[in-house]
Amino acid sequence: MPVVLVYVIAVIAIIVLFKIAVVVPEQESYVIERLGKYTKTLEAGFHLLFPFIDHIAYRQNLKEEALDVDPQLCITSDNVQVKVDGILYLKVLDPVKASYGIENFRFAVSQLAKTTMRSEIGKLELDKTFCGREGINDNIVRALDEASDNWGIKVTRYEIRDITPTDTILDAMESQMRAERVKRADILSSEGKKQALINVSLGEKQDAINRSMGERQRRINIAEGRAKSIEITTTASAEGLRLIAEALSVPGGKTAMGIRLAEGYIERFRSTLQKCDVTVYPAEFAGIAAVADVLKGSFKQDTALAAKKGGNT
Repeated sequence: MPVVLVYVIAVIAIIVLFKIAVVVPEQESYVIERLGKYTKTLEAGFHLLFPFIDHIAYRQNLKEEALDVDPQLCITSDNVQVKVDGILYLKVLDPVKASYGIENFRFAVSQLAKTTMRSEIGKLELDKTFCGREGINDNIVRALDEASDNWGIKVTRYEIRDITPTDTILDAMESQMRAERVKRADILSSEGKKQALINVSLGEKQDAINRSMGERQRRINIAEGRAKSIEITTTASAEGLRLIAEALSVPGGKTAMGIRLAEGYIERFRSTLQKCDVTVYPAEFAGIAAVADVLKGSFKQDTALAAKKGGNT
C-alpha cells in the first residue's frame, strides 16, 4: 500500500509540474486566463503557473504569415469581369487584441482584403489594372491597416498574384493587340517610305546643285579659255601686223606683199574652180599675167635700187 501511494503521489506531482511549468518557444506568445479571466501574456522562456487555476487560453504566432486570398470576380469601371487573387502578409503585434478583439482575425482580414480589392478594381479600367498593380496593393494595405488596428495585427503588404479576364475579353484583347501591332507596322513602314522619299529628294537636290555648280565652273573655264585664246590671238595678230608693217617699210616690201597676195588669190581661185561644176571666169582673170609682169618688174626695180643704196653706203 505505501508503494502504490508513492506512485500516486509521483503521478500527481508530475501532473502538477506539467500544469505549473510552461516553456514558450521563440516568436510565440501565450495568453493566460485565471478562472476564465485574462491575467497575463507569457513571452518566450520558462514560466510557472498556478495549477488548476491558470490555463493557456490562446497561443499566438508572432512570425509574419502569408495568407492566400481566394480568386474572385471583380468588375472594372468599364464593366469588364476579371478574376483576381492575391497573397496577404500579416503579423501579430498584440496577442491580447488578436485573441479577444475578433474571433478569427485571419478569416476577417482575408475577407476584408477581398472586399477592398473589389472596390479598388472597380475604380480602374481594364487596361489600367495590369499596369496599376502597385497602386492597388498600396491602397489595399492602407485600408486593411485602418480596419485591423483593433485586432492587434499589422498587414505588412498585399500582392496581386493574377488578373485573369474572361475568355471573351481575352479574345478581344488579342484582336486589339494584333490590330495595334499591324497599325504600328503600317506607321513604321510609312515613316520608312517617307524618310526614303526625303532622302531621295535631298539627294536629287544635292545632285542638281552639284551639277549646276559643275556646269557653272565649266562655262567659267570655257569663257576663261576663250578669253585667253582671244588674248593670245590678238597678241599674235598684233605682232604679225607689226612685222608686216616693218616688212612693208623695207625697200621691196610692198612688191613682195603684192606678189604674196596675188599668189593667195590664185590659189583660192583654183580651189574654187575645183569644187564647182560650172566655171565662170571673172573679167579680171585675163589680166592676171599682166599684173604678174608688172609686179615682177617693180620687184626688180626695188631690188636694184636697194643694191645701189648699199653700194653708196
